[in-house]
Amino acid sequence: MKWLEHHAPGLALVMPALATVVLLFILPLGASITGAFQTGSGLGLDNFRKAFELYGTDIAYTIGIVTLSVVLTALLAIAISGYLTLGEHPVAVAALRWLYRWPMFIPFIVVGQLARTFLAKNGLMNNTLVGLDILTPMQTTGLLDWRGIIIAFVWKQAPFVTLLLAGAMACVDRHALEAARNLGASRLRILIEIMLPQVVRTLLVGLVLSFVTMMSVLSVPLMIGSQSPTMITVDMAFRINTYRDYGVANALGLISLGITACVAWVYLKLSLQEHRAS
Repeated sequence: MKWLEHHAPGLALVMPALATVVLLFILPLGASITGAFQTGSGLGLDNFRKAFELYGTDIAYTIGIVTLSVVLTALLAIAISGYLTLGEHPVAVAALRWLYRWPMFIPFIVVGQLARTFLAKNGLMNNTLVGLDILTPMQTTGLLDWRGIIIAFVWKQAPFVTLLLAGAMACVDRHALEAARNLGASRLRILIEIMLPQVVRTLLVGLVLSFVTMMSVLSVPLMIGSQSPTMITVDMAFRINTYRDYGVANALGLISLGITACVAWVYLKLSLQEHRAS
């Protein structure tokens, strides 16, 4: 009782956040786990067998799309962060610093609609190219497939990773950078050999979070690339809306959770190895 009375103010402050986590995350997760193993005859793995039989290609497709998007996001974030840190044109640096953050404030559902408007066969991109006489109307092609999904994912997540990475690069010792410049090192070499090794942990954090985010998005693949193969989130929505099959949908959700858990485990293992080495 004394312990409770002593910690009552702190518990009162924590309880709203704890209740939110339990109601919105822990309970739904528990219901999904139990629902994934429930079958007509009791508990079993029938939902997982059905999920892999029907959507095995979509699972591999999802992993491929998200992995490629993460790689391209990393490359773009490194390029932008490097220029923001090492760029020598103040106007260009200021303009880039102002522009690159905007996609962070746009919801994914809006990103999907923007991508449809921009990447369609008669969309803004092709109309602009036709207007500039770069392409003819017969030469235009739409990108509302896996390419459009990747473009939308990278455009949306690159600013988030860039924000983390640019902040980490700004903390790198400037004396080492100036010494490398005095010895004749190019900006690209300074970026790759001096800066990146010091901020790689921050980069990995941003990429893991981006991987998890992309795995959970429904609107973008539904609006841009809902044809077969498609992503797991679309399959989950299809099983629920069409067949009311929550068992297979929950199984797909656990498969998605397992994929993201593997990525997080790899990150944690690399972090522990780095910590032990230091």
